[in-house]
Amino acid sequence: MMTLSKFLWLALVATLVACGASSEDELQRWMTEQKSQTRPSVAKISEPKQFLPESYTQVTSIEPFSNQKLTQALKRESTQSAANGALIAPELARRKEALESFPLDAMALVGSLVKAGQPIALVKVDNLLYQVRPGNYLGQNYGRVTKIAETEVTLREIVQDAVGEWIERTATLQLQERSK
Repeated sequence: MMTLSKFLWLALVATLVACGASSEDELQRWMTEQKSQTRPSVAKISEPKQFLPESYTQVTSIEPFSNQKLTQALKRESTQSAANGALIAPELARRKEALESFPLDAMALVGSLVKAGQPIALVKVDNLLYQVRPGNYLGQNYGRVTKIAETEVTLREIVQDAVGEWIERTATLQLQERSK
């Protein structure tokens, strides 16, 4: 009986192997057929534009790369930098005050008072209270106090714009309400 069962197992295995090989051949044929039928489609690239040289019509004006053009630009730049230097030079020559080492956003206006007819602002920085008068300097942008009101301090700052020129701008320090 053992030989019959062995024979049946061998027959079953042989049948399965034969089926597997034929389906693999069929799969290979299908892959080859699909590969031969598929054609890639590539879009045509448009022709490049024809280059048409233009003639230089500004012969009578100053040549853009001449020494004369460079000299004019340097003169214009030197007059602008002299005007800018006049704005920042006095600030660089004076002695810095204590509150110039802190940015404005680190300061808080906590009150104001009038002492001997002169307005005084009370500014808090790092848990220390400072008395500020018109003419004092605050912040890191050469901010000079121009006006002290009951609820704000107005400053004139000197800052560099996008092209590097020194300009004046107005900044304010607002009264901070007490948080509990």
